[in-house]
Amino acid sequence: MKAIVYRDTGAPDVLRFVNRDLPEPGPGEVRIRVAVSGVNPTDWQARSGVGHPMQYPEVTPHLDGAGTIDAVGEGVDRSRVGQRVWLFMAAAGRPTGTAAEFTVVPAEQAVLLPDEAGFDVGAALGVPALTAHRALTVAEDGPRRLHPGALDGKVVLAAGGAGAVGHAVIQLARWAGATVIGTVSSLEKARLATAAGAHHVINYREGDPAAAIRTITPDGVDIIAEVAIGANLALDLAVLRTRGTISTYANDGGKPVELDVLQNMVLNARFQFLILYTAGPEARAAAAQDVAAAVRDGALPVGEEHGLPLTRFPLERTADAHRAVESRTVGKVLVDVTA
Repeated sequence: MKAIVYRDTGAPDVLRFVNRDLPEPGPGEVRIRVAVSGVNPTDWQARSGVGHPMQYPEVTPHLDGAGTIDAVGEGVDRSRVGQRVWLFMAAAGRPTGTAAEFTVVPAEQAVLLPDEAGFDVGAALGVPALTAHRALTVAEDGPRRLHPGALDGKVVLAAGGAGAVGHAVIQLARWAGATVIGTVSSLEKARLATAAGAHHVINYREGDPAAAIRTITPDGVDIIAEVAIGANLALDLAVLRTRGTISTYANDGGKPVELDVLQNMVLNARFQFLILYTAGPEARAAAAQDVAAAVRDGALPVGEEHGLPLTRFPLERTADAHRAVESRTVGKVLVDVTA
């Protein structure tokens, strides 16, 4: 099979297009013929070695993808052969991600993809959608699971609403019944956040964004899904309601975070820092189930018309795909693996 590998961390040039033997699924595992591989920031960060030392002599990157199960290991129902699936955390704790024609994952990390959902949708789920689910289910006064009506009466703010996670936050929150506000930095990103389903979009670089948000929701925002907590904390606290939650999954820009303890005490604010690796198997399983339900309902479409432009590369140009993600290409970067 064709695969992308790296044996040393570094720039995208460390990625090599090679031939490898077909992997065999072990007990409890399935083998997938990968159609589309999704690229996330964590993929290039692992490849670069920043905070991610090499754990294996050779690694095939990428956590997310979609394809068709073509073989199963001992203990897995053989009826799963032929299923269309989306994958999450394929390269977590193992050296074989989705940047290959075939990959092997634990059976529970291959989730049924409905026939009406394309492989592009499947490859764009994984990290962004599961992260969004976690961000929306950690509030003190909020639900632990998502379904239509779960967030009725709640107001959700998606910071960076044109990013992959922000896009998923908007779609999942809207599916679950929330009023959704997206913050963006340009007219083009405002268009994308609106196409994703945000009820209101605020350009945080113009006017008084806190006042604009308070006009929409005078009592404040229930849940903020935050991508740049250092840069956005002042705005977040200005619009957070009492007992509200700031769910932060990144700190884009790297600005240090300084907390006004009294201000947060008075608000009874909750800060939830999150990453999928340590969220625990129960939280990940619940997220996968709820995201799968949203996909069945048609709630997570992708593409320019749905607020998530797709940028594509063939497998042999995976290095260029990494460069695109590193350069903050708007939307989702995908790698086409097999037809």
